[in-house]
Amino acid sequence: MLFAASLVTYALLATTAFAVNPRLASRVARRRAGAHQSAPRRAAVGSSNKAISSNTTHAEFSENWAGASFESAAGTYKSVTGTFVVPTPKAPSGSSASGSYAASAWVGIDGDTCQTAILQTGIDFNIEDGRVSYDAWFEYFPADATDFSGIPIAAGNTIKLTATAASATSGTVTIENVSTGVTVSKALTSSAKLCMENAEWIVEDFEEGDSLVPFANFGTVTFTDAEATTSSGTVVGPSGAVLIDIEQNSVLTSVSTTSTSVTVTYV
Repeated sequence: MLFAASLVTYALLATTAFAVNPRLASRVARRRAGAHQSAPRRAAVGSSNKAISSNTTHAEFSENWAGASFESAAGTYKSVTGTFVVPTPKAPSGSSASGSYAASAWVGIDGDTCQTAILQTGIDFNIEDGRVSYDAWFEYFPADATDFSGIPIAAGNTIKLTATAASATSGTVTIENVSTGVTVSKALTSSAKLCMENAEWIVEDFEEGDSLVPFANFGTVTFTDAEATTSSGTVVGPSGAVLIDIEQNSVLTSVSTTSTSVTVTYV
């Protein structure tokens, strides 16, 4: 009876809060339903470059990922980190200003050439009816994304992301809001096995339900201090990683790397 009473109390409080902010109600309801998921890299439909293969001279095309990915032998990478400034998303040109759009920036292990599991963490950028919001989250694919609590995110904040694999079935993800001094971390386990052959810095058009969300104009995301650590302890920058752009009928992003950074721009 105590549990039932608690549920009623929670429902009443939630109803009151959601009445004040229906946009938040909609987004939280989708999260509770387990609808949000960052998925493995998909080849772009109809692209002349569908193959997922090593290429550092020009970008390959994906339906959902833009950024940079190392593609190496299994067991190569155990950690990846990157820092970026949170952008203010906008509705894409020619789209309704009252629509709902989103994008996500994250770092992770696997999901490119190894698609059985992904250990990852990142920030969603949401805009609905012209109002912007952000979600900090973690995911051990094929499980759905889960929001971190206790780490507010705002446009202009500097965010450091880290994903570290302790084994093929366990790891830790961390988000540090450098601007506010708040850090959250989560140890994760899964029956799904990581290959540890990919280390990634990605801006994604993620899924809700069975479909990709309408992709937001996120401006530019630059992952600075971008590093991947190998199983031997060697630290490498992203300059040798495979470049990936999102193509959905047309190419939506432009990606470039330096020895310490990955820049993804909405075009």
